Amino acid sequence: MSTMDVYRKGWAMRYLREAKAELTAAKKTPYMASGFIMEALTKAQASIYYSLGDPAYIIPIVHETRHTGQDVKEPVLNFLVEIEKTLQTLANNPMSDNEKILKQVSDIIDFASEIVELFAGETSP
Repeated sequence: MSTMDVYRKGWAMRYLREAKAELTAAKKTPYMASGFIMEALTKAQASIYYSLGDPAYIIPIVHETRHTGQDVKEPVLNFLVEIEKTLQTLANNPMSDNEKILKQVSDIIDFASEIVELFAGETSP
């Protein structure tokens, strides 16, 4: 049973597909990988936002949680804060170890897929 409406489900699935495509592009074109990696992370993050509800309401919660540095007990919120931290780190240091970053982003996208599947009630492509 799906806990999200058709509109949000459509956007969550779309962003997830695009995140996977961006990751594939990063692997195929290492000289442009940093841009594709950032896009993949941003889209994986957006897929989770749409799975949870309206991103306009969720984004401020994530930003506030990140900036206050409070201990987060909710696993999905904690994961979103970690994605935000990773995006900030990559934005500040885009020339880091691509292989390590690709593995980390791949793991993040896999976990995002699980979250989307949980809330959508179906397997992602």
